[in-house]
Amino acid sequence: MNINEFDYELPKELIAQTPLEQRDSSKLLIMDKKSGEMVHEHFNNIINYLKKGDVLVLNDTKVIPARLIGEKEETGAVIELLLLKDMGNDVWECLSKPAKRLKVGTIISFGNGILKALVVAKYDEGLTHVKLIYEGILMEILDSLGTMPLPPYIHEKLNDQARYQTVYAKNIGSAAAPTAGLHFTNNLIKEIEAKGVIIAYVTLHVGLGTFRPVEVENVLEHHMHSEYYVMSKETADILNKAKEEGRRIIAVGTTSTRTLETIASNNDGRFVATSGNTEIFIYPGYEFKGINCLITNFHLPKSTLVMLVSALSSKENIMRAYREAINNKYRFFSFGDAMFITDDINDTL
Repeated sequence: MNINEFDYELPKELIAQTPLEQRDSSKLLIMDKKSGEMVHEHFNNIINYLKKGDVLVLNDTKVIPARLIGEKEETGAVIELLLLKDMGNDVWECLSKPAKRLKVGTIISFGNGILKALVVAKYDEGLTHVKLIYEGILMEILDSLGTMPLPPYIHEKLNDQARYQTVYAKNIGSAAAPTAGLHFTNNLIKEIEAKGVIIAYVTLHVGLGTFRPVEVENVLEHHMHSEYYVMSKETADILNKAKEEGRRIIAVGTTSTRTLETIASNNDGRFVATSGNTEIFIYPGYEFKGINCLITNFHLPKSTLVMLVSALSSKENIMRAYREAINNKYRFFSFGDAMFITDDINDTL
């Protein structure tokens, strides 16, 4: 399976640089995953395509202001760190730039020494492990010194940091937002619940996989970096009952999808209360065991996320939908518009 099979041409002006004023006013492309039939909508009308008894699964991870700009203590050279994963005992996995200027033992200072990072290990691809040195509460320090780690294709400044956070964000730990969830408002969630749709939550802390492109020609040679996930007993019970009764499980975002598929794959199609790290890589040919439908954004060419949505539908349907979105001036990527890959578009029209 060649990476170029998942490529497409996207005009640069369609890469959303800022969020819309109203979260749920984005465009929404509804697509039947089997037939490829499409309907153009707006996100605040997604309730019309949800049915009583559906389970909508949201990722309640919370993004930390994980991008830090500091200086090497010995030389004053400017260093950027992107905190990716809490390894415990104040040791963090991070991306460093420029990585070549760092060696084990290097100390980086942030905010005139309010926070320091001691490099304790170096790996390939700019990955380092640092020991954070500080007094007080780390998250309060990061709130004052760090910025939201926006993807590199976003060049505009984010005036309101909360717009790179879902309204239901709860569990701190992500280096990037689960962006499909950015379209939901508290009012829309209440309306969805009032229709009889059940809301359930999982947690997956988004890490390095979000920032790393596929760099091999043969898709099967790509290695996914691990990301930490949690599922509660309450959520597992809700999902198992839905499966037993033949009701739909709808993942909001690829992060929720990866969590659900990891747990279902490890437990013969059932869900259990669990936590761990997943490296699941979903591409065409994969047999879904956890979800029926998916709400997602439009993803980068040749990315693992394009492969995931292609697995749920087909590569041909997804590429046709992306062309349709481009022709209709949809906004792409993190702050862009949304897509609902459903199982029977005519059943909800």
